[in-house]
Amino acid sequence: MPNPAEITASLPPLPGVYRMLNAAGEALYVGKALNLKKRVASYFQKSGGLPPRTQVMLSHVADVQVTVTRSEAEALLLENNLIKALNPRYNILFRDDKSYPYLMLSGHPYPRLGFHRGSLDKQHRYFGPFPNAGAVRESIQLLQKVFRLRTCEDTVFSNRSRPCLLHQIRRCTAPCVGLIGEADYAEDVRSAELFLTGKEDEVVERLIARMNGAAGRLRYEEAAVYRDQIAALRKVREKQFVSGESGRDADIIACARAAGVTCVNLVMIRGGHHLGDKNFFPRNADDCTDEDVIEAFLAQHYLRHGIPSQIVVGAAIEFAALEQALGEQAGRKVQISTHAVGMRRAWLEMAAKNAQLGAAQTLGLQATQEGRLAALQQALGVPETMQRIECFDVSHTLGEATVASCVVYDRAGLQNSEYRRFNIGVKPDDSSPLDSGAMERTQRTVHRAAITPGDDYAALRDVLTRRYRKVVAGEGKVPDLILIDGGKGQLAVAEEVCAELGLNDVMLVAVAKGEERKPGLEQLLLPGRDAPVRLPRDHAGLHLIQQIRDEAHRFAIEGHRARRGKARTHSPLEGITGIGAKRRQRLLTRFGGLRGLLSASIDEMAQVEGISRTLAERIYRELH
Repeated sequence: MPNPAEITASLPPLPGVYRMLNAAGEALYVGKALNLKKRVASYFQKSGGLPPRTQVMLSHVADVQVTVTRSEAEALLLENNLIKALNPRYNILFRDDKSYPYLMLSGHPYPRLGFHRGSLDKQHRYFGPFPNAGAVRESIQLLQKVFRLRTCEDTVFSNRSRPCLLHQIRRCTAPCVGLIGEADYAEDVRSAELFLTGKEDEVVERLIARMNGAAGRLRYEEAAVYRDQIAALRKVREKQFVSGESGRDADIIACARAAGVTCVNLVMIRGGHHLGDKNFFPRNADDCTDEDVIEAFLAQHYLRHGIPSQIVVGAAIEFAALEQALGEQAGRKVQISTHAVGMRRAWLEMAAKNAQLGAAQTLGLQATQEGRLAALQQALGVPETMQRIECFDVSHTLGEATVASCVVYDRAGLQNSEYRRFNIGVKPDDSSPLDSGAMERTQRTVHRAAITPGDDYAALRDVLTRRYRKVVAGEGKVPDLILIDGGKGQLAVAEEVCAELGLNDVMLVAVAKGEERKPGLEQLLLPGRDAPVRLPRDHAGLHLIQQIRDEAHRFAIEGHRARRGKARTHSPLEGITGIGAKRRQRLLTRFGGLRGLLSASIDEMAQVEGISRTLAERIYRELH
């Protein structure tokens, strides 16, 4: 550990970010400070009082690096970016979720109501974000019932000749066939927008005016439609518990713990409507306070996702820098409240209960998983140190688009971020220049291309070699147990690969389906044992194996279907250098399609306009 006096002497009393590094130069902790000199010096005070976790971290610190910023808010942004990039061991880390879903109203003359996830297009209008896809679909169903907006794709909308079933069940006004005018449809769209922004009173007033107008023109059936819409809206308002502050967007955040499990619950309020909630489970938060956890959540979550105008938290945190940073990010004022009253207190209590339930449920799930792992360890006669399991499965359709999967079980749960897929039998691009590394990769690819379609043994050998060659080279973790979905043949292949790579301490188990291929009848095949191991249907260890095996099967099938679908819509000519759209069209036209081209000779290809002899040879070589 370096001399603390030397470290702090050179630090400026300015805002910025500091990084604690170990002897290998890896980041142990990233933090921000309004005064770097005082903040870093506080770690090395002799008075003690530091948490045990911090003391352990300091024992590994070999260097401290700092970056000065113009303000504490700017330091907060830099801190979050560094945490995301460096993944420090002692920082509280929240998993970076996919983008949240939105409800979309398209920018067409007859706007479409739809589900959207991803980047936002300025020509459309978006409402949300929602905590999950189910909440978006529920809102779409509600808006269909009340305002009867179309949800069909543009290709369907522009080619309809008669109303669809949704019109018959009163979920759409059928603008596709002109049963509603553009002005009337725009009125329905405007009412839906007002409803989504929490202005229900204005929506009801508009509907009452339209109902009275229709009744005045003696169009009583039309007036009845508006009456039903008003009644439906009132029912919705009765069900909305959190509609006390109409039109407000707010997020409610609470933290709870259960025997070492930390859960942060996020409740989303948009336009005064409760859209749902979502639980987050941070890593490295065992010895941290609730205030630390919530501060980390605010920084890491909102600097990547949409920011509401109001955030209510259940901890007394220092939020001045956060408010400034989030306001700059959102381009408007953002208010963070730590002392909730009235309706906000009710929201916060609801979030706290959700967090407590989430922590308790996760704790129970972890206990179940640990029990399953212990049962498997006992059944297989392996030491309790066995924790990491990797499972492989191969999927194809009669040899087409073969894909192998590898799923990882570790730390009492499936580790989705460590899943991997392997395409089997990919041909190289011989036309591109190769460096030494690319040549090696191409040689391996040529070897894979020689695999006979449908040869599961060769595919398994390929994927195991590719996976564990890197592990042996130090690019990954060595598993304690490798599960293979298959029988004796697959087990023998796995034994050979492990022997070739020197993985002699890894346990191998093949999971063979029973005679009737039903769950509960699986046979576990182990090297050196003639008789398979059969566990009872209700055995906890068997349940763990089934869970991991089924996940590997699902992951492989998902990749196989995607690759098969891509292959069936992709022309083999598209990957050949020198073949553009025009030359491809000439070749297919000249030979009547791909089948005719496959039977053509090099001389025949060279007779096509724009195809030289060299290019014809390249095409023939690629296609054969």
